[in-house]
Amino acid sequence: MKRIILLFSALLLLLSLLSACGGENTPASSQTSPQTEPQEDTLNIVATIFPEYDWVRQILGERLYDTELTMLLDSGADLHNYQPTADDIIKVSNCDLFLYVGGESDAWVEDVLAAADNPNLVAVNLLEVLGDRVKEEEVVEGMEAEEEETGEAEEEGPEYDEHVWLSLKNAAVLCQYIADCLGEIDPDGSDAYTANAAAYIDKLNDLDAEYQAMIDNAPQKTILFGDRFPFRYLADDYGLTYYAAFVGCSAETEASFETVVFLANQVDKLGIPAVLKIDGSDGKLAQTIVDNTQAKSAQILEVNSMQSVTTADVDQGAAYLPIMEDNLYVFQSALQ
Repeated sequence: MKRIILLFSALLLLLSLLSACGGENTPASSQTSPQTEPQEDTLNIVATIFPEYDWVRQILGERLYDTELTMLLDSGADLHNYQPTADDIIKVSNCDLFLYVGGESDAWVEDVLAAADNPNLVAVNLLEVLGDRVKEEEVVEGMEAEEEETGEAEEEGPEYDEHVWLSLKNAAVLCQYIADCLGEIDPDGSDAYTANAAAYIDKLNDLDAEYQAMIDNAPQKTILFGDRFPFRYLADDYGLTYYAAFVGCSAETEASFETVVFLANQVDKLGIPAVLKIDGSDGKLAQTIVDNTQAKSAQILEVNSMQSVTTADVDQGAAYLPIMEDNLYVFQSALQ
């Protein structure tokens, strides 16, 4: 109900502001074109999260400098808790291309798109693009199930795992689709977008092969997270077994004694060398699990789920492929 009230208020504010804003582009909150004056042929693209934002950058190539590109969640905000501001709604309503994940966390998008008076807006829902590749969240042995919501907020259908960007195979599919969309919006740049996407997809596929080779040769085939688990797609891509404290979209941070003991016992039983945590986590739960193992010697390693990448990180050179390369080495250490 709180989400609905906040969104309704933002939509009302949007209606009052649109007349004042007219059709002008809103300055981007992340990397934008260095131009001081918007040109008539300037592309206006909005992406909710960092992976989408970076894929667009790679596919645009030189055209990036003639594009107003915005990353909405640019300050490390969690996708699962994000609420759009009136300014965010205006940016979405005025853009040429809008990229969003499309899961439960993006429930606000439907109302914004319905209210947008922009017949040229192209909206890309990542989950819809991937179709049958999308997986439902699953609760594996030892994992704490989320508390079921009741009343109006009760689940009406399956809850899908939103973290599709953490599969390099998914990334290749999505990048090709984004390139095709850009080519339709901007036919003059179509050949360049196709070429840039092909080169980038080759890199994604090369890294995918590196992951497969590393895991094929790894002595351990199980990963264990003392944290949320957003890496379901990656684990399934390479046939890894996993244990974790919570599902990927869980809001929980403290696990029960039973969960801690179960995970600690799995570390002992399987000889797991590292307990993993994700970016933005304080690691306390992972440390508690290690403290409850017999040897108390497992490492605590961090993998980057790209859910807390900020504009400052982008300014320092953060990019999707290097982050996934770094994750490869972390998983390699965790599978020894």
